Amino acid sequence: MAKSKGTRILITLECLECRSNPNKRSSGVSRYLTQKNRRNTPERIELKKYCSHCNKPTLHKEIK
Repeated sequence: MAKSKGTRILITLECLECRSNPNKRSSGVSRYLTQKNRRNTPERIELKKYCSHCNKPTLHKEIK
């Protein structure tokens, strides 16, 4: 029997400031792994998380 896909999926959140700023201190992008319920939030989510490269809380957006 095949297992059906669950409603919770694994997503990656990436810092928007690190990705868009070429003149930053360190070469790297802050990424977080988390889960979301695809039925309740079908669109991409944005959360404010701490970025170790920017040393401050920044907006992190879901990437594919």
